Amino acid sequence: MITTHYPLKNQHSFFCFILCLFLFLWTLELNASAVKRNFSEEESNEILFHVHAYYVDDLPISDLSKANVNHLLEHLDSYSKYLDENDLEALFSAANGHYTGLGIEVEEQNNTLLIINTLPNSPASRSGLQKGDRLIAVDGQHIANKPLKYVSDLLRSAKDSTIALVIERANTELEFALQREVISLDTVTSQLLNRGIGYIAITSFNNHTYHDVARHLSALKSNYGKRLRGLILDLRDNPGGTLNSAVAISDLFLDAGTIVTTKGRFFDANHIYQAQRGDLLKGAPIAVMINENSASAAEILAGALQDNRRALVMGARSFGKGSVQSLIPLGEGKTALKLTTAKYYTPSGRSIDGIGIKPDVEVNNDLLSQLSKAVIMDETNQTAESELTDVLVKLDSYLLAEK
Repeated sequence: MITTHYPLKNQHSFFCFILCLFLFLWTLELNASAVKRNFSEEESNEILFHVHAYYVDDLPISDLSKANVNHLLEHLDSYSKYLDENDLEALFSAANGHYTGLGIEVEEQNNTLLIINTLPNSPASRSGLQKGDRLIAVDGQHIANKPLKYVSDLLRSAKDSTIALVIERANTELEFALQREVISLDTVTSQLLNRGIGYIAITSFNNHTYHDVARHLSALKSNYGKRLRGLILDLRDNPGGTLNSAVAISDLFLDAGTIVTTKGRFFDANHIYQAQRGDLLKGAPIAVMINENSASAAEILAGALQDNRRALVMGARSFGKGSVQSLIPLGEGKTALKLTTAKYYTPSGRSIDGIGIKPDVEVNNDLLSQLSKAVIMDETNQTAESELTDVLVKLDSYLLAEK
C-alpha cells in the first residue's frame, strides 16, 4: 500500500508502506521465518546494503553477513520482508483499489486464521462468511499451524476458480464454495443521520480514499441542504493503508498544525507533515470511533485529530502500529525489499508503536458491536441512528465545556 516517494542516490525509488499486523489475505504478507530463499550474490549485496543504510535500527556489522541473508531477514522486525513478483502485484493492486480474490481479512490467532472482516460486495460477504469464523481447510487441505504465506500461496495456486473452504463457527464446521473475482475496494461509505449529522466509515486507506471521503462529505452536505452540524468518523476495524491518504484526509478537517512526524536513521526518512488552511466542516464537531483493530494509517488520522483537539476519539484503545515501511526495488524491479525505515509520531510527539491511541471516551465493546457498520447503514434502523446522534450531542457538549 503505497504512500510517498523518497529519492535515493542509487536512483532506486522508495515507496513508503504503512501496513498493520491485522492482514488481508490478499496482501500475501510473507512469513520470513517459514521461507528460505537462495539469493544470488547481487541480491545479497543489495539487501545487505539497504538494511545497513536504511533500516530504522542500527544493526551490528556482525549481523550483516552475505552468507546469512535469510537469518538477517528473520531477525528484522515483523514488517520487514522480501517480496516476490506475486507479492508486489498484490500490493500494487490493493493500493490502486482492487485485487483478485475472495474478500477476506484475517488475523493469525492460536495457530489458526481468524476472519476479522469480509469486504463489501465480495464473494466472502455474499456467501455468508462472518467475522469470528475460523478458517480450517482450503480445498481439502487442513491449515492448522500453517503460516499466512502458506495459506495465501494455497489460495493463489488453486487449479480452479472455485475454492472450497471449511470454517469453524460456534463449534460447528461449515463448508463454503467461493469463486475468486476482481474486487473493487470501496473504502468509504456514508449516511446522513438526524439533525444534519453525517456518518462516514473508512474501511482502509488506498490511493482513492481521500477523493472518496471528500466526495461523500460533499454529498452529505448537499443532501442536508446546508453545512453539516457534526460528523461521526468510523475507523473501527480499519487496518490502515497509505500514509499519504491518511495525511490528506486529516488535512480535510484541520486549519493548521502538525499531522504526523516520521523519524528514521537516513535523512529523507525524517519528515513533518503540516496541515494546510481549510477545514471542510468549518469547525463542526467530529467524533472518531476506533477499536483494537484500528491500526496504522487509521491511527495517524485519529491521533492527528485528537492531538490537535479537533475531534473526540471514542471507543477502545487502537492496535498500536507506529512504524513506516519502504518498498525498495531489487535487481530489475521484479522483486523488492519491504523495510521498516522510520517510526511515526503524533502531533504531540507520542510514539504509539505497541501502545495504540487511547480514546478520550472509552465505550464498552457491547455497545460498539451493537453499532456495527451494517446496522448503521440500514436506513430503517432508528435505534442505531438515535445512538449515533447522541454521540454527536455528547461531543457538542464536551467541546462547549472545553471552551
